Amino acid sequence: DSGLALLVRNGDFILMNSSSTLSSRILWGMGAGLLIGLLVLVLGHFFPPVLDFAKSLAKNWLDPFGQIFLRLLFFTIVPLVFASLALGVLDLGKVERLGPMAAKTFLIFFTTMAISVGIGVLLMNAVAPGKLLSAESRAALATEYGPGQSPSKETTAAAPRLSFSEIVEMFLPRNLLGAVSGKDRKALGEVLPLIVFSILLGAAGVSLPSAQKKILREWLEILSALMTSIVHFALVLAPFAVPALIFGVIVKTGAGIVVSLGLFVAVCLVAMALQLSVTLPVLIALFSKTSPSLFFRKIRPVLFTAFSTSSSNATLPLSLACAREDLGIRASVSGFVISLGATVNMGGTALYEGCVVLFIAQVFGVDLSVHQQVSLVLLSVLSAVAVAGIPGGSLPLIAGLLASFGIPPEGIGIILGADRLLDMARTTVNVAGDLAAAVVVDSLTPPDP
Repeated sequence: DSGLALLVRNGDFILMNSSSTLSSRILWGMGAGLLIGLLVLVLGHFFPPVLDFAKSLAKNWLDPFGQIFLRLLFFTIVPLVFASLALGVLDLGKVERLGPMAAKTFLIFFTTMAISVGIGVLLMNAVAPGKLLSAESRAALATEYGPGQSPSKETTAAAPRLSFSEIVEMFLPRNLLGAVSGKDRKALGEVLPLIVFSILLGAAGVSLPSAQKKILREWLEILSALMTSIVHFALVLAPFAVPALIFGVIVKTGAGIVVSLGLFVAVCLVAMALQLSVTLPVLIALFSKTSPSLFFRKIRPVLFTAFSTSSSNATLPLSLACAREDLGIRASVSGFVISLGATVNMGGTALYEGCVVLFIAQVFGVDLSVHQQVSLVLLSVLSAVAVAGIPGGSLPLIAGLLASFGIPPEGIGIILGADRLLDMARTTVNVAGDLAAAVVVDSLTPPDP
């Protein structure tokens, strides 16, 4: 989900257009970096000094420039996850009185999100687009982006066993700061303990007196806004950093990375299509009175809007109107489920995060065990809830997930060029999931008195 949400909510259509222009510039930049990189490979085949010069240029100038963009994103990981999750849990205290409806809604949200990530993980393991690279190319990438990273066998051997004591250590490490900083690797790295602490702090904040709760919310909102501004600073560099990173990867690893990236995009799109065409229709058919075919016919304009704007929140007014007027969902149900889902229910985003982590792991030759992939499903679901509603909002979270599994976070630069298309697709899945959940909750909720 991109940041058109903030811009549309504020009624600032000039900023909305500039956001669209930013996306176009990133796409044009990616195309330029791709074409120039491939051209250099062709010329380098006949004139090796050309390729040698390009590699030197990438190593000494383009890669460091791209790292400025990436490091700005990395700066925001810890405070952004903390503020977004804690604030979300704190605000949920307002809907506790809804009881059964809230319980059904959250059960549907998290179940469909977990299924979505599971589909992506299964397809990524089956197709393994990152393994199309030669062993030499993967070793070169691992050496360049992750000096000191352990080989895949050692990484797998270090995977935590899912005994009860290990689970406690994963979720509740002895040293929270050590775990967040990455020093305590037994805690599975940065994200999981941070997520647990953020949820606990938000839950504790719910019971504070109104005045103190207001102060806590204001501080969390300020922190979230500050981190959002830093991400915006990074995005100013994106149209130049993305082609620099793409060019550097191509000249150093060869055209194989382009094939792998294309297959990665295809796998993500197929996984999202399966979520739309299988998971959601089965959910609707089993637990609602609405026909799945009728449901998708009614929401078609909403899905087109979601795809074109890449924003669940920008699509929210149309989603609410469609739910009430076309699907016949009660206003009390649609207002709660769809409005909450625009922030919490991120099935497409969670799927994308899981796929990115597995793809980059494959590219770097890091084998994630079954236990680690189960953890990845859980972390993708939880972190997707904390994604900020801005362009590139998921990137800091994905970087944190990569670090959690011992994968060089800088590897995220490989997929930046394809992010825009997949952003449009995953927003469509997110919006469809919100409407499907509303239909089901409406059917399972007794009539209003």
